[in-house]
Amino acid sequence: MPAFRTLDDAKLSGKRVLCRVDLNVPIADGKVTDATRIERVVPTLREIMDKGGALIVLAHFDRPKGKVVPEMSLKPVASALEKLLGRPVRFVFTDWREAPKIDAKPGECVLMENTRYHPGEEKNDEAFSKLLAGLGDIFVNDAFSAAHRAHCSTEGVAHFIPAYTGRAMEAELKALQVALETPKRPVIAIVGGAKVSTKLDLLGNLVKKVDALVIGGAMANTFLLAQGHGIGKSLAEADLLDTARTILRTAEASKCAVILPVDGIVAKEFKAGAESHDYGIDAIPADGMILDLGPLSIDRVRSAIDDAHTLVWNGPLGAFEIAPFDTATVAAAKHAAARTRAGKLVSVAGGGDTVAALNHAGAADGFTYISTAGGAFLEWLEGKELPGVKALEVAQ
Repeated sequence: MPAFRTLDDAKLSGKRVLCRVDLNVPIADGKVTDATRIERVVPTLREIMDKGGALIVLAHFDRPKGKVVPEMSLKPVASALEKLLGRPVRFVFTDWREAPKIDAKPGECVLMENTRYHPGEEKNDEAFSKLLAGLGDIFVNDAFSAAHRAHCSTEGVAHFIPAYTGRAMEAELKALQVALETPKRPVIAIVGGAKVSTKLDLLGNLVKKVDALVIGGAMANTFLLAQGHGIGKSLAEADLLDTARTILRTAEASKCAVILPVDGIVAKEFKAGAESHDYGIDAIPADGMILDLGPLSIDRVRSAIDDAHTLVWNGPLGAFEIAPFDTATVAAAKHAAARTRAGKLVSVAGGGDTVAALNHAGAADGFTYISTAGGAFLEWLEGKELPGVKALEVAQ
């Protein structure tokens, strides 16, 4: 992994510290309803303040597209940040058309208005990057979830003042390195979800890097169909059968074992409590839908996890939102968590549905690392360069 400067390398005392975080949190009736992303960056913010830095927080909220949209102001987030930080937070409104005047003192926290109010933010406009850089002496990026965007506040500013990783960013990069760049083998990946089309790059990259790949969720149906199995009325992408076959051939050439369902839980309708039965993959009824892995497939997934030293997980194995079609996801998640707690597995997972699924299973706390980054985590798994991370690299 490339070298990065961390807060351990930064002289913070008396410095104006620009810190980019992700405060794009859900808000209802003017109040934050899920503060997970705020909680992740609190250690970095406190450390900067405790070490005498004048903290200037940069963040975006929603998509105002370069205009001042009052409903997309970060002002409601300030009180939630203040509560979790345990320190006063001064909110500064600006439309970013000119450099705001900020009199931040050592140990103080200032939260700036939505950076996306400026039309140049998402275009990575050099002038706006310089404007932001002029507000601070050093830049700390603690927003891995926005690192796949080459925006002024995530990438551009890092070219004009010394740049460092925050603690959450540092932890994320270390976890990703352990998961795929320098993993203890064998490595297994679990990939689920509805569509192959949304994860083509992911699958193409993983089969070249992991020792075994479990494919679940509705996307498994496309692979089963490509192999000539009947899948009844199950969701599948018939136009991607050749693509699925290509992925399977690439996996074989790379000596990556692809683990597909051998049985499935089938129902005639998708609703809570719907009557369902287990069928072998060669016996799926013409009027049935595969909505989860069957018990034999679950046993195969457990065995694959037992054989691995490292696990990377993205996407649920079935329609976990509705019982009883959450059985496979819950069983695999709990098994992985137990292996991790026993010190036999390094487990890294990420993606919105994945986090929700692992929380649903009550297994998230047992994983080595859970990424809340969404798109950035997925693009990293796809093997893509993340601009916000690249900009923090130290030349060797």
